[in-house]
Amino acid sequence: MKMRRREFIAGLGSAAAWPLAAWAQQPALPTIGFLSGLTESAAGPYASAFRRGLAEEGYVEERNVDILYRWAETQFERLPTLVADLVQRRVAVIVATGGAAAALTAKSATTTIPIVSTFGTDPVEVGLVARINHRVVTLQE
Repeated sequence: MKMRRREFIAGLGSAAAWPLAAWAQQPALPTIGFLSGLTESAAGPYASAFRRGLAEEGYVEERNVDILYRWAETQFERLPTLVADLVQRRVAVIVATGGAAAALTAKSATTTIPIVSTFGTDPVEVGLVARINHRVVTLQE
């Protein structure tokens, strides 16, 4: 069977495009929304500890997970806009830090995205959850 020059070049072009097509079909990285009522500098240590904890579980930012940071800069009236942006971007989970206001705002913005929060107040008392079936206790070293 004799192959013509044009058929050969067309086949080569198609073969060269395969890696590009395969790369384009890679799934997007899961995205975490990190919402804080604080300034970036004030919440920086929390964000760093969060990234270390993720890395211990095998999740490294920009390698196999994306993190979108949203800082209210202690202007809590900005929280609804910031969390609405995270919901619109369809993050996989929202991490709400820097006070109960961030967690409560996230709760009011979505019923489908899981919310993880860190603050020192009883979540039942502030209305974040109806009840706690069990507590996760982490001891500092």
